[in-house]
Amino acid sequence: MPLMSLKEVLADADRRHYGVGAFNVLNIEMLNAIIRAAEEEQAPVILAFAEGHQKYIAMETIAPLMLKAAREATVPVVVHYDHGRQFENIIKIMHYGFTSVMFDGSTLPYEENVRRTQEVVRIARILGVSVEAELGHVGGAEGVPGGEDDPQACYTDVNQAADFVARTGVDALAVAIGTAHGVYRTRPKLDLERLAAIKNRVGIPLVLHGGSGLRDDDFRQAIARGINKINIFTDISLAATRRIIAMLGDKDIPGSAGVVPYQGSDLLEGDFIQNASLTGYQDLMLAVTAAVKEEVKGKIRLFGSNGKVAGPAPPHARQPGRWPSL
Repeated sequence: MPLMSLKEVLADADRRHYGVGAFNVLNIEMLNAIIRAAEEEQAPVILAFAEGHQKYIAMETIAPLMLKAAREATVPVVVHYDHGRQFENIIKIMHYGFTSVMFDGSTLPYEENVRRTQEVVRIARILGVSVEAELGHVGGAEGVPGGEDDPQACYTDVNQAADFVARTGVDALAVAIGTAHGVYRTRPKLDLERLAAIKNRVGIPLVLHGGSGLRDDDFRQAIARGINKINIFTDISLAATRRIIAMLGDKDIPGSAGVVPYQGSDLLEGDFIQNASLTGYQDLMLAVTAAVKEEVKGKIRLFGSNGKVAGPAPPHARQPGRWPSL
């Protein structure tokens, strides 16, 4: 199926009031799991690679794999660069063929955020790439404790959001309404009234970062008020870790209480090895793929994107990585 831009996929989500999951990819196991989950659920999906994850794998290595998997998928797939702060990385990833980029200027002074976002949008428009930006600041760090770090201190201002969207022309806006990246130690409280007010003023699809750890009803309420893209990493990371611990008979991981030690039967029938005993790392790879796939499928259903591939027909495929004549 042709690669899809973020703007194209979120237009249908906005029109039909559902959320599309953006799942961060670190390796082949995660990549395979996300694509399989989306295909089985007949859901559009966003494959994301975060700039901060280059300490785990270089974007030059993972980008071609993500693009190949997306092109071969039977459902609409967006290939997205997440939390891009370095201008040269954003330009490079667009050149590779990613169909969407996020410029994260959320920690910059407001006018500097506007100026830099405008420059990214100007270049992206030439290449047919969608742009997401962030206003306000979603704090914390993905995959680690600290998700509760005073999110109220950096809420998105409603009037500023309207000005920002009008001046930059971004396709989607990540907003700060009480979430944070990472593992929450206390239950977050979302400012849903603020979210509804922002949606009413800006009109474009809104993005929820720091989605891992929220209650199911939090997601439903947020989607009802204008969230169309939801970023997930910590939850799939923990799902993989819990499965490994179950196989190895250990504990001490968030959510691992009550996990039954691995017996071989918890690998998905038809997808992975059967009647296996732990023989090496290869078994862990298969188990991680199974665990991530289960977690992604659950999120797809929760966000309401399952069965949504029958939306507007995708446009003809553009040629990723090809610079147009100017």
